[in-house]
Parts: sequence; C-alpha cells; structure tokens
Amino acid sequence: MGAREVGLPMAVPAGGLPDAVTIWEVGARDGLQNERAIVPVEVKLEFLGRLADAGLTTLEATSFVHPKWVPQLADAEDLLAGLSTVDGVHYPVLVPNERGLDRALAAGVRHIAIFGSATETFAKKNLNRTLDEQYAMFEPVVARARAEGLAVRAYVSMCFGDPWEGAVEPGQVAAVGRRLMALGCSQLSLGDTIGVATPGQVEAVIGAVAAAGIGVDAVAVHFHDTYGQALANTLAALRLGVTTVDSSAGGLGGCPYAESATGNLATEDLVWMLDGLGIETGVDLDRLAETSAWMSERLGRPSPSRVVRALRG
Repeated sequence: MGAREVGLPMAVPAGGLPDAVTIWEVGARDGLQNERAIVPVEVKLEFLGRLADAGLTTLEATSFVHPKWVPQLADAEDLLAGLSTVDGVHYPVLVPNERGLDRALAAGVRHIAIFGSATETFAKKNLNRTLDEQYAMFEPVVARARAEGLAVRAYVSMCFGDPWEGAVEPGQVAAVGRRLMALGCSQLSLGDTIGVATPGQVEAVIGAVAAAGIGVDAVAVHFHDTYGQALANTLAALRLGVTTVDSSAGGLGGCPYAESATGNLATEDLVWMLDGLGIETGVDLDRLAETSAWMSERLGRPSPSRVVRALRG
C-alpha cells in the first residue's frame, strides 16, 4: 500500500532545546534480538543499508552475546563480513565480555557497547553477576577496547524501574553510571527497560547522574514505550541538555530477559517530534518510514510505530 498524502510536521522551535540530536538506531540489534523467527542475514544487511540511506549515522549492527542466549544474532560475524559500510556512519556492536570482545576485534569493529544493570536482581538474571561483580567483568573489556582505540558506550538497564525490585532510586543509577564511566567508557545510555518512567523521574535520574560528575554531553537516553511515555520522557531529557537518543526503526524490540519490556521508542515517532521542534537529525522521515514498512512486511506484522502507520498505512 502506498504512502498517504500526509505532510511533514510544521517546524515550530521551542525554547530550551538542543539545535541537533544524534539518533542511536538500535533496530538491527535490540529490535531484532527479540524476534521469535530468525531473520535472514541478507534481510538484516538490506535493513542496515536502508537505514543508512535514510540518513541515520549510528546503526547498532549486532551483538556478540553467545548464540545460546540470543540465537537471533548468531550470525554476527557473517553480518559484519557482508556489511557495506557507508562513510560517516558508525556501526557499534554489543559486547558482553572478553570473549565477545575477541570476536569484535577479529571482525574489525571500531565501536562497542557494554550492557550493565542498575539493579542487583537484573544483574544476576542478565549477567549472572552481582551488581558489584559486573564491574570486574567489564573492566578488562573496556581497558582492552580502549587500548585498541575503540569507542566504548555503557548501557545501564533498569534505570527507572525493575520488575522484581520495583522503583529504582536515582542515586543508585548514578552510582552505577559513575563506576562504569570510571572504567573508561565515553558515553552512558540510561535505559528504561520496562517503560515505566515518567518525565519527573527522568529529571531526577539525569540530575543525580550529573551530580555524580557525569556531564550531560556524555549521557544518552533509551526509552521503551510500554505505557506510552517514551516521547514525553525524551522531551524531558532534551530539556536537560541530552543530545543522544536511542530508538528503533518501526518500534521494534524489547528485552529477552525482561518479559514486561515492550517495544523501543520508534525512530519515526521520535523524528516526527524532532522535525516539528525544528531540531536537526539528518534523517529523511519518509524514507525511514518506507524502510520500516518494508521490514514489517518481512516480519509478517504491522509496525507499532504510529508515524509509520500514518505515512505508510
């Protein structure tokens, strides 16, 4: 079905917001890792190519988590070997441990991400480590990666709520973030893994992180839309100076270790809001929506993104 005749939003800038935002696109990794069916590597490669053509400059490509735990990404080496990179586009990969780093280095990766937890229970379930033990696992990964000249991002999951522990104190998030950044990471992505955050809580967490000595320029946000709050939470973060936002084309994804986690913030919904605020992203919204509609056809279900449905429905 073709695109509807729907215009792009009128740009009306609002005060107190950044001029430009970097979108960290996670659809090919976080988006596809939760699929029940294995997506062929050829489809993933075309997906990444289409996302780059739409103007996205950071495409998290895959993960070197053991295939036993995330079989959907067992083709990581094949994907990276077949990837036609685009100048100016970064292709970070998720690396859980030193073995994963070995694989990433062998594949010629230049940007990696580690995935920590803000809570004890999720650290045990996701990493098989205590909260304190996770740092010992990450320390050699970050040290080796930085020695090899790689950029390292640190994800922190469950920053706003945990399905087993409930609400998470902002100070606890800040303490975890401070220790991860002290290892040598260059960016901290604060994750609302189960989508329970609200804007006031976003302000409290980012405020605590800033008070812990982490500059807002090193902070990214990663919201899930479980309760429909992802865009409101993003806007709250932007007003505090955050300029990197994680999102997933078409709203794909969740978390395989947290059943209550539904889809990520849809990149199209984010771009619609940012375009309407006059914030530069470099993304061609129509081309991006076309890409997500294409991927939805391959997955056999409609996109949860409201903008994709409006533009391509």
